[in-house]
Amino acid sequence: MGDKIVFLDIDGTLLDHEKQIPHSAKEAIRQLKENRVTVAISTGRAPFMFQDILRELDIHSYVSINGQYVVHEDKVVYENPLDKDQLEKLQSYAVENEHPIVYQSATDMKSNVADHPYIKTGMASLKKKYPLQQSDYYKHLPIYQVLLFHEQEEQSKYEEMFPELRFVRWHQFSCDVMPANGSKANGIKQFIKQTGFQLEDTIAFGDGLNDLEMLQSVEIGVAMGNGVEEVKAVADLVTDDVTEDGLAKGLQKLGLI
Repeated sequence: MGDKIVFLDIDGTLLDHEKQIPHSAKEAIRQLKENRVTVAISTGRAPFMFQDILRELDIHSYVSINGQYVVHEDKVVYENPLDKDQLEKLQSYAVENEHPIVYQSATDMKSNVADHPYIKTGMASLKKKYPLQQSDYYKHLPIYQVLLFHEQEEQSKYEEMFPELRFVRWHQFSCDVMPANGSKANGIKQFIKQTGFQLEDTIAFGDGLNDLEMLQSVEIGVAMGNGVEEVKAVADLVTDDVTEDGLAKGLQKLGLI
């Protein structure tokens, strides 16, 4: 039997609805490590948005920015930035339609407008400050993901216009924009390719639309009780809500702790 590895989504899986880590989850992660199970993060967030969590839980491997930036034992093993020309086109189309954008590099994020209610609401839901404005930020650093702010019904226009990009909804007013091959599933695949782990030793926990492929591609996919219906439908196991010790209970059911 190989070494088992558990990939944990952050928002709604590891963090509860108040963006706190439940005590039972901290305890479960401590027990996993004691049982020699590797714990990794798999999140839509960029690395700068969860350094405090890595420190608190002493975790050194992660699939971040929905699979675009992958780290094993503090070393970058895979990067999949967005194409600069694509970003240029996306920005002009979004500006034309008055849809604001937030660019995410591995180290920071910047918005193309200084003040917009959709960005405010989206950032508040992550308990993050409004990003500083720098509309040409994408010209200076690799950009791994764009947060595009618009209403749900406007998404299909973008999908038609930009078939080489992928749009995954994460908020009423926003979707993640990534390369067409971008996903947590691809990030985990690259992680496995670069490390000694085997696919049959992978377990993942998630709750959102960006967790769909991940839960389908790992050996055991676990949906949180608070997860969206589409995710629960593809999971091998549905555990309790994040506020009801869902993570710890799921790990117990699988006999990992």
